[in-house]
Amino acid sequence: MIAISIQFLSGRYHATPWGRHVNEGAVEWPPSPWRILRALVATWKRTLPDLPQEQVEPVFRLLATPPEYVLPPASSGHTRHFMPWFKKGPDDRTLVFDTFVAVTREAELWVCWQGVALSPTQVGILARVVANLNTLGRSESWCEASLHDAVEIDLEPGTALRRCALLNGKVPEHHEIVRLLCPDPASAFVSEGFVDSSKRKPKRTAPPYDPDWHLCAETLWLHKQRWSDPPGSRWVSYVRPRDCFVIEPRPRLHRVENRPRIQVARYALDSRVLPLVTETLPVAEAARRALMSIHGCLTECEGTRGRSVVFSGKDEHGKPLVGHGHAYFLPADEDNDGRLDHLTVFARDGFADEEQRALDRLRELRTGRESEARHPLRLLLLGMGMADEYQCGPLRKSKVWVSATPYVATRYAKTRGRHQIDLASPESRAAFLDGDIRAQLAAVHPDLAGKDASRVTILPEWDDDRTFRIGERLRPLQFKRFRRKTSDDGGRRLAGAFRLIFPQIVSGPICLGHSAHFGLGLFAAAES
Repeated sequence: MIAISIQFLSGRYHATPWGRHVNEGAVEWPPSPWRILRALVATWKRTLPDLPQEQVEPVFRLLATPPEYVLPPASSGHTRHFMPWFKKGPDDRTLVFDTFVAVTREAELWVCWQGVALSPTQVGILARVVANLNTLGRSESWCEASLHDAVEIDLEPGTALRRCALLNGKVPEHHEIVRLLCPDPASAFVSEGFVDSSKRKPKRTAPPYDPDWHLCAETLWLHKQRWSDPPGSRWVSYVRPRDCFVIEPRPRLHRVENRPRIQVARYALDSRVLPLVTETLPVAEAARRALMSIHGCLTECEGTRGRSVVFSGKDEHGKPLVGHGHAYFLPADEDNDGRLDHLTVFARDGFADEEQRALDRLRELRTGRESEARHPLRLLLLGMGMADEYQCGPLRKSKVWVSATPYVATRYAKTRGRHQIDLASPESRAAFLDGDIRAQLAAVHPDLAGKDASRVTILPEWDDDRTFRIGERLRPLQFKRFRRKTSDDGGRRLAGAFRLIFPQIVSGPICLGHSAHFGLGLFAAAES
């Protein structure tokens, strides 16, 4: 067996099959035997004119038999060029597609002639010609080639090489038929087609070639003479793997070292009409839904979507998690204009890799607002990292914290019995919420309140009429406090606004009470 291995130095092979227009986007793969043999003849005449035709022609005649191929992993691509045309003027341009096969620079295309045996002298001649081959196809298809005698190619399962064989009866599974232009051994090395014998005096229609073979006919002359197929050629059918242009994705590299999970993702909200701060709860719910959906798509396996414990706040059985290590979705008005402009997603236990990918792909929220169809709510990821790396928004440090959204009680106030609350009294409502906040601090943030939550000073934020006020403008009742789930009763619970004063500087976020993971009960750092 004689074989030629070809490497494409630029990683691309440019060639259009015979009979196809360049703008069809078709690429000749593998290279046709007609093209390969023409390239070898041209290399011989250009670089080795000292080799006599009597020695070279027998070698080329043996190579006129259809070879088989071993294809390297490849993919197809194209570029578009607007070339000068001058049909309508000097500025006229026409679109031309340049389609190519992309391979790695180290990949080898093997062209194998089974059953072809050359003498040592013929092997030496062919080796010299093949070594000088530097282009195959169009001029930008630089290549290096080498001759191999009696070589064995590993085509065992699991290798990346794929066999392209002659069609012999039935088409194998996962293969397709591809026609390649091949030289006809009986007529490729003669010149009868260059003479028009239909006239009384036969006249040669082609310029003289050296050697004067059909194989050497110029493409321009063939088109001018309207040859449907070049003289001295024939079509041969091959079976090519259907996935010859499919590249298997590289396995993702997993770092072995243990690194802490990121805890924070910060976004800027963008819209011509930003949502009001009173819509904190719907925006937070929309962020949770969007992230769960993205994560489910990323982790889908056999039609079943994955579930994120951190985003959902529920275990694999759908039960709420114990503790508060899962995600908080915290929309915030950080420029105090009454509209939400940032979103902070915080998880004390951190986000896994797939959850980080979902955070990176979050681009838009659908909250159900009336203006959302005309003014979509877009998000720009500002950064991800550890909580101690951020000193902005809900993650600031301070001794004094003021309600940015209403604090909603985690339990109902009793209106009867021993510990009844006078709901008509602002002081009674404030005292009830004060005790609820202290219980929340002890349960959720023992690191902030210490062992004794009584060390934290809690002052109601209200006006002269004892009405709770958030930012001196909004009442808690103006905020949306019902979640989308039917069982939620947050809107019927007591709500208020407070100022927390800690004995030392503490870090945020501080979010307490009912629906705290959705932005209610959020406290913002104050200067004093």
